[in-house]
Amino acid sequence: MIHDVAALLKELKYKAVRSSGAGGQHVNKVASKVELSFDVAQTQALNSIQKIRLRNKLKNRLTKEGILILQCDDSRSQYKNKALVTKRFMHLVKGALKPQKVRVSTKVPKSAIRKRLKGKRLHSEKKESRRKPDV
Repeated sequence: MIHDVAALLKELKYKAVRSSGAGGQHVNKVASKVELSFDVAQTQALNSIQKIRLRNKLKNRLTKEGILILQCDDSRSQYKNKALVTKRFMHLVKGALKPQKVRVSTKVPKSAIRKRLKGKRLHSEKKESRRKPDV
């Protein structure tokens, strides 16, 4: 759980770049795509356990330096893209910081074992009835 969301949001770095895709001539003139970068190792908003959990859960999305980069070019508005990428970041971080549930091993019910064996026996009898009789 994140204790200080405001401190976390202050550490985010935004960069506006030219977007590709729809927009015609307008897209060549303005930088509406927003790139968000967050340094997991250097953050002060998270404790060491949270940093380790983030590194482990998001290891496929981090750069070699341990920086998380997200980008958004869904909208033609830079402001909307910034809001969207921030929302995605918060959702991603909250999901990664959620502790994994401990698996409780359970025993296979006896009724399930009986049902499986009965099914096998019926299948075997069906196959056996198709054989030529012994003379």
